[in-house]
Amino acid sequence: MTQLIDSFGRVHRDLRISLTDKCNLRCSYCMPEFFNQWIPSKEHLTTDELITVIDIAVEAGIDEIRLTGGEPLLRNDIVEIVTRINQLEKPPAISMTTNGIALKRIASALVNAGLQRINVSLDTLDAARFKEITKRDNIAQVFEGLAEAKRVGLSPIKINSVLVRGVNDDEAPKLLKWALEEGYRLRFIEQMPLDAGNAWDRETFVSAIEIRESLGQHYSLEPVAQRGSAPAEEFLIDGGPQTVGIIASITAPFCGACDRLRLTSDGQLRSCLFATRETSVRDVLRNAELSESEKRARISALIFDSVAKKEAGHAINTPTFTKPVRPMSAIGG
Repeated sequence: MTQLIDSFGRVHRDLRISLTDKCNLRCSYCMPEFFNQWIPSKEHLTTDELITVIDIAVEAGIDEIRLTGGEPLLRNDIVEIVTRINQLEKPPAISMTTNGIALKRIASALVNAGLQRINVSLDTLDAARFKEITKRDNIAQVFEGLAEAKRVGLSPIKINSVLVRGVNDDEAPKLLKWALEEGYRLRFIEQMPLDAGNAWDRETFVSAIEIRESLGQHYSLEPVAQRGSAPAEEFLIDGGPQTVGIIASITAPFCGACDRLRLTSDGQLRSCLFATRETSVRDVLRNAELSESEKRARISALIFDSVAKKEAGHAINTPTFTKPVRPMSAIGG
């Protein structure tokens, strides 16, 4: 079996794909409120190009695809994309991260197409706070989308929550209580400095330790022994079997077990969310002088090269850390 192994012995199995840089929310930690510098449509990978890259990546050793954005449900061809991934000779597991606004309308079609798991970003249960955080008044649609995802059998349904001091940092226990009652798996994610335009600073940053302490006032938390390559450290709640996850991207990076590659919406291959180097597979796909077999060979070589040159870690907590110049929406969460 082919494997994508970097110089530190990490085997890469997970490809995160941003389908679009556009989003219908404006969460302060992700995208400036009036951001409108979208990637031109012609620069996005087409459905055919996406499927070609995914097929090559699967041959190279990728066995899980996560579709992200921006907001992936803004792609009009999202059901076709999932369908065609699932129709590959060796279909990978397919999951998605979404804000959930359009989920009620499309969840059933996505499941029928082959989507297996879903993560929904939700930072608050309060409608006024949701509007403050996202600059949009769509929390009802998110709840409706989650209910539909549960009805059509998506499992597990994970909730991704980012806490910001002075905004929603008091909601950790409430979010967990709600998730347990609804049967969702909650994961808190430390806010990351993703580009120069977002609102990240250490004054509003809420650490994993603080989150655990807040939850610990209401629940007994016991670390789960085996973490593997998962980004979240999982904790048994009151003895289990339910768990809550905390992703400490800043205070306790999990780079040592990272098994992920990323493909941007405009066809740039990245070895890390915070990579300063990226390689264009789009240029290869659109090179009219190459045959289809030559294109596949070159893209495969680029994938292996990207993995081979992957750094040990992103050093995000060092004074010399440099934030990426591309917005998170283009790279994929």
